[in-house]
Amino acid sequence: MIIMSNTSIFPRDFLWGISMAAFQYEMGASTESIDRNSDWYVWLHDQKNISNNTVSGDFPENGPGYWDLFRLDHKLGSWLGLKAWRLNPEWSRIFPNPTKDVKVTVHKDDEGIKDIEITEQSLIKLDKIANKKAVEHYMKIFRDIKGRGIKLILNLYHWPLPLWIHDPIKVRDTNLREGPKGWVDEKTVVEFTKFAAYIAWKFGDLVDMWSTFNEPNVTYTLGYTGSSFPPGIKNYEGMIQAAINMIQTHARSYDQIKRILGKDTKVGLIYATAPAEPIDQEQENLEAANRANYIFNIWFFRAVIDGELDLSFTSSSNNHVLKRKDLKNKVDWIGVNYYTRNVVKKSEELGGFSPVPGYGFSCKPNTFSKANRPVTDNGWEIYPEGIRKALNIYSRYGKPLAITENGAADAIDRYRPWLLIATLHHVNKAIKEDHLNVFGYFHWSLLDNLEWAMGYKMRFGLFYVNMKTKERTPRPSAFIYKNIIEENGISSFLTEYTRIPNFLIGKIE
Repeated sequence: MIIMSNTSIFPRDFLWGISMAAFQYEMGASTESIDRNSDWYVWLHDQKNISNNTVSGDFPENGPGYWDLFRLDHKLGSWLGLKAWRLNPEWSRIFPNPTKDVKVTVHKDDEGIKDIEITEQSLIKLDKIANKKAVEHYMKIFRDIKGRGIKLILNLYHWPLPLWIHDPIKVRDTNLREGPKGWVDEKTVVEFTKFAAYIAWKFGDLVDMWSTFNEPNVTYTLGYTGSSFPPGIKNYEGMIQAAINMIQTHARSYDQIKRILGKDTKVGLIYATAPAEPIDQEQENLEAANRANYIFNIWFFRAVIDGELDLSFTSSSNNHVLKRKDLKNKVDWIGVNYYTRNVVKKSEELGGFSPVPGYGFSCKPNTFSKANRPVTDNGWEIYPEGIRKALNIYSRYGKPLAITENGAADAIDRYRPWLLIATLHHVNKAIKEDHLNVFGYFHWSLLDNLEWAMGYKMRFGLFYVNMKTKERTPRPSAFIYKNIIEENGISSFLTEYTRIPNFLIGKIE
């Protein structure tokens, strides 16, 4: 007999949501939906990238088609019972042409850009050169979300940059000697801040909460360590400069949103968080894990919350720290994107650590990790209990927290139900036992979509999408998420999924 009681109840106003990104979702259902004006668009179409397998050869214009089918997708969200929806407006859609001629006042000294003044007159000029059709269409999308009683969390940046800001092919082929150079160029701080101010000015009355960036640490690390992300070069100096400019951009955009919409407006930052664990308890590996946690999870927040910009990047000491009041206390809430852990050991590589193959992100797809955990279609170890560690990394700041991404590339939905329930089980523990202020969970993602350079083979959706017909079909995990939302918790008959191991990974009793 199934006893329908709840074992893990969440706070009454907990926000159950999904997260999505414009570039991964929007194109696919019409020629009008195609946006050719971003660095990621040209990066995925570049023949050199395709021929050397840097990218999959899949194109965004063959995607799920949210630009045209948003009402259908919002209806699916309503069926699930969603309380919140996180998405971004695409910078390259709204400003396909440069905004450099719109004058603003930049206050700068030897330390960096300390303030940017943007007048009402400048916002009106930006409005005149904005893509009116894109602005009006986003207005329809946002209003449809709000009209269904769903809160709108608007994130301003989810990786693509306009081509007039960043030409990734030229940067790649000249190793950063020629541009436009994107985040490496300090001018991008000014131009993005104009964009942030314009979006706040234009859409502010529709937005419940704001985020400046999604995963800036992914942008500046993968883009400049020779990976599949644009510009795909190995340039340590470029990485550091991009990171510093993104810190400054966050702070200046935070200021603009507050000035335009008021000091009570909630402006956060969404961050890729993989808690570092040592491979063993040897002192050198414990120290390696501490360094990894500092570099990947703390360094950025040290700047935008504590106002301490560590120019060394790799050390938590105060030897190379620039104290900047203009960067301090620029975060109202923290979005935690968690997928798996990062198991490390001491090495001679930059930073003094390296990931251990067979754990975390370093696994062979569709196998088992060295810890006997299932591995997803893209080679990520399923490790749901790590979410608690991820949330506790930021407990030192006393800020409200949300899980803004969590999910799995799992085309046949074998492990997603377990991952979803087990992760939320540990989130509930973080709330009740660790006394963390966690106000929401946003699953990645509602639909199958373009997984950047990996293309359409990596399926993260609660709904399967036939990319040819655009038909949406719920996976079993969609029904489980719907039940969790309806119950505002995990029902007792789902308890088996919270155990490790469970019947999905071989424990049959």
